[in-house]
Amino acid sequence: MADNLTKEQRKKNMRAIKSQSALENKVTKELWKMGFRFRKNANLFGKPDISIKKYKIVIFIDSCFWHCCPIHGNMPKSNKDYWEKKLERNKLRDIEVNHYYFDKGWKILRVWEHEIKESPIETINLISDFIRRNNKNIIKKETL
Repeated sequence: MADNLTKEQRKKNMRAIKSQSALENKVTKELWKMGFRFRKNANLFGKPDISIKKYKIVIFIDSCFWHCCPIHGNMPKSNKDYWEKKLERNKLRDIEVNHYYFDKGWKILRVWEHEIKESPIETINLISDFIRRNNKNIIKKETL
């Protein structure tokens, strides 16, 4: 099915979509307080939400809708053909991004949006443990 919006309307809609969510900001703020230093939304393949190039670590915070969470993902009822193709392409892109980083020796962590919402402290601890586990050289700021 063809897009039912004009090119200008689609452009306006897509510009309104933020590259960072409040949820991502909450996670990164807590990690920063814990002493971790990283880049947010760095210009790397797949636009990881958090990246530490020096230690080859990338972390993605996947939206339940855009990345088709098996628990909370849902399919819009209107313009179904468009959304099926769009969301399926997103899932394939996630796989492609995972392979890219794996092949280059990077450590990858993907966290669902609902995991952060349901248990923020545990999820932030999971992310911090992942970073520490994959880099023995990271020292928490408090220990300096």
